[in-house]
Formats: sequence, C-alpha cells, structure tokens
Amino acid sequence: MANVFATNPANGQADHHEQVIFCQDSRTGLKAIIGIYSTALGPALGGTRFYPYTSEDEALADALRLSTAMAYKNAVAGLDLGGGKAVIIGDPEQLKSEPLLRAYGRFVESLGGRYITACDVGTRSEDMDIIARECRYVTGRTVANGGAGDSSVLTALGVMHGMRAAAQHAWGSTSLSGRLVGVEGVGKVGHRLVDHLIEAGAEVVICDVSAKAVDAVRVQHPEVRGVADIDALAAENLDILSPCALSGTLTDELTANLTARIVCGGANNQLAHPGVEKSLADRGILYAPDYVVNAGGVIQVADELAGFSFERAKAACEQVFATTAKVLAIADSDGVPPSVAADRLAERRMAEVGRLRGIWLG
Repeated sequence: MANVFATNPANGQADHHEQVIFCQDSRTGLKAIIGIYSTALGPALGGTRFYPYTSEDEALADALRLSTAMAYKNAVAGLDLGGGKAVIIGDPEQLKSEPLLRAYGRFVESLGGRYITACDVGTRSEDMDIIARECRYVTGRTVANGGAGDSSVLTALGVMHGMRAAAQHAWGSTSLSGRLVGVEGVGKVGHRLVDHLIEAGAEVVICDVSAKAVDAVRVQHPEVRGVADIDALAAENLDILSPCALSGTLTDELTANLTARIVCGGANNQLAHPGVEKSLADRGILYAPDYVVNAGGVIQVADELAGFSFERAKAACEQVFATTAKVLAIADSDGVPPSVAADRLAERRMAEVGRLRGIWLG
C-alpha cells in the first residue's frame, strides 16, 4: 500500500485547500484523491465519488471543486463540520470490490478524523458499511447498521422548503398551488420532489434522459406531463424550474430563453460557469443557490454522528426555509445575486465561528 501524501499543486488549483491526499493500492486497483478544503468548523464531511475519470488531472479538479462546495454547504447549513470530498478513479461497475473499499477505508482512517466520508455518485450505503469495517469516520450507512439510509429523502424535502421560501420572496406567499413547476431529472431526489409538489397542489412537467424514470413518475402521478429534454422543459411557461439532474444546467443559452420566475432544484453546481448568476438576476429570475436548498442530504447523514434520529434530522432540515429566506434578503440588501450572498454567509460563518478554535480550553 502506497504512502499517503499531501500536495499543493504548482498550478495553484489547491491554493485554498488545507490538504490534498493521493491514495493508491496497486493490488486492488485503488486510486483515490481526498480533498480537504477547510476544517475551520470541524472535521471535513463530504461523500466519496466513484467515477471513470479520463485522467488524474480531471479527478483532481473534481475533488477540489466538490470539497470546496461541501465546505460552503456545511457552513450555510449551520453544521459544525468542514468541507471535504473524495474521488475514486475508475468504473465502479468494473473496479469496485470489497478489498478496494476496505483499502480506501484504511486511508480515510489514517487521517485521524480530519475527513468523514459518505455516499456520492457511484457509491451506496452498502459500500459505506464495507468501508466502515476499516474506518471509524463513515456516514451514510445502511439503516441496519445504524445509518440514515437514503439521503434523498431529506434532500428533496429541503428543496421543497427552499422553494417555498423563494415563492414567499417572489410572490409574497409560500403556496405553490397552481404553480407550474418543471423538474429536470426525476431520479431519487427529483421523483420525491414531484411527490411533494403534487401534494402541494402544483402542476408539474418533467424531463429525464431515462424514459423509465419518467414512466415511473407518470405511473404514480398520471397528471404529470413529460417532455423530451431540458430545452423543451425551459420552453414551457414555467413559474419554477427545478434542476435535479447533473451539473451545468443553467447555461447562457438556457438562461436567455427561460421564462420561469424562480430556479430552485436539488442538483449540485447548476451554474454552467461564473457569470450566469448575474444573467439570471438581470433577467429578474430568482435563483435559490443549489448548495443552500439541497443541504437536506448532508444534514441527514451528519445526524449519524450523534446517533441517527430521523425526526431530529427532519427538524434540522426545516431550517433550509429560514436559511434560503436569509440568503435572498442579503442578496437584496447588498445588491448582489443570491449565489454571492450565500458565499458571503458561508465565508462569514467559517471565519467568525472558526476563529473560536483559537480560544485555548486547557
């Protein structure tokens, strides 16, 4: 098993990261990168993504980007946790094995609790159970092993709380009854969100690259319409667009054609590039920052650290409403897009609360 080492790449990609760890075990095929952006508020919590990256540089860039996002998400969510993320390079369908996951667990254990892992793309709660056989710093475990199970439950509920807060800000009422909501991506989070929207009296139109996913929603909710793709969805006379698929939905082209008053969804990194947030604001489209409204999932898995209680986690998730409302109010008062306001709120909490670590406890 190769040594763990930290790096600060010469290209400056990790200038603001506390630590970047490369992990390799040739016998199992493990190649992993763990990015720790900040431990100012506590141990760095973030999932492990198992993905067939085309290069180590691509994997490193993803680990750095995702770990940064987790620090901001955890800070805004009010958690006493920093931000980190890990990526395992390879196709999980071909490479994932018990020895590989246990080898990875030993690397996480070697960090002594600076990083706490969880599920992400390509990993499941069952994988976390295997990692936990070598490591104490694991969340997102199965219910049978004392974990929270499927984190999409509170992710979707948190998005719903954020959407109601955005509706209050835009229209003066939290009611979504009669509003036309377009949901892009109806996997676990998107499907659950549709359930909440129908219960709230909204009209819903959906799209997904998987016809089976669309069919599964329409079997349960025949009144829901399906359209071909995100462009067709954006062309609808929407009140709210809810991106719940992969990242980068909000491109310049889509933003220019969008008629929705609100964008609020569960997907991570919805803005295709910096500057889109200003285009949305200039067009009068209220953007509820993704990492603010989709924090229900991390709130759910973080609760495992205290011995999981669904009711306690659900109550904590309700705070997404107040946090979203606060971010939107700051955006108005400071004259900045909501995403900038959210960043400022996260940075302020990391600085002000993180400073308290300097008070010696003896």
